[in-house]
Amino acid sequence: MERRQVEVVVMSDLHLGTYGCHATEIVNYLKSISPGILILNGDIIDGWQFSKRYFPVSHMQVIKEIMSLLGKGTRVIYITGNHDEMLRRYSDLQIGNFQLTDKMVMEINGKVTWIFHGDVFDATTKGSAKLLAKLGGHGYDLLILINRFVNWFLKIMGREKMSFSKRVKNSVKKAVSWIGDFEQTAAELAIAKKYDYVICGHIHQPQQRVIETPEGKVTYMNSGDWIENLTSLEYNSNEWRIFHYDEKDFVSATAGVVKMEKKLPQLNVVTDEVAMFINSLIITAP
Repeated sequence: MERRQVEVVVMSDLHLGTYGCHATEIVNYLKSISPGILILNGDIIDGWQFSKRYFPVSHMQVIKEIMSLLGKGTRVIYITGNHDEMLRRYSDLQIGNFQLTDKMVMEINGKVTWIFHGDVFDATTKGSAKLLAKLGGHGYDLLILINRFVNWFLKIMGREKMSFSKRVKNSVKKAVSWIGDFEQTAAELAIAKKYDYVICGHIHQPQQRVIETPEGKVTYMNSGDWIENLTSLEYNSNEWRIFHYDEKDFVSATAGVVKMEKKLPQLNVVTDEVAMFINSLIITAP
């Protein structure tokens, strides 16, 4: 598959290290694009649920593909989220084309875009409520795992897939109201700052809409996630759009996943191979 040229790509909520992560689909997508700027908008590696017992090779391949894009000249901006908050102590780190930060304001063709993860508006990720949020995260991961099995069975039966978590969210009025409040809060702050666009992640709800208040208007966008929706935001030719991953478009370009052995290979440090040649480190006296 020939790579598509994209000016800016925003991805969030990959949750690498969890059972719900669609790592193979992420690799397929990354292999299909050649972005000038790739913005990873939080919750890329799930530090809340991370376990050394579960980090498949396919998840490592996502990191490898991001590194490959870095090597090809893509500027990668990693914006921290609540699930990878352990990286916040290293904010504003920059190494070559890689930048780690907590937020980003970009001007693209005269339009100002404010980008951050969004957990700052979520009281359930702070203080004593954070423990419940972490427990809820484990329950959510289990629900996604069960959902995958059910969808596999539905596919065999020739029926449409379903999302348990979406049904739960849509059936709970408080959840629907909370999402609306989240979007409104982000929009009002962006309007006060005179920004043209505001981009968040966090709530796993892909969105692109204009929000207007008496003080002005702003285009609110959310990049969604790679657990349920498999979405990103792409900017090309002065226009933002939501990209929805469709497996039908990637049938011929499915990423090969390396099989992982259960047992660690035997360590062998004996070698006759010379990996590096240094001609001269001798400093001659004048």
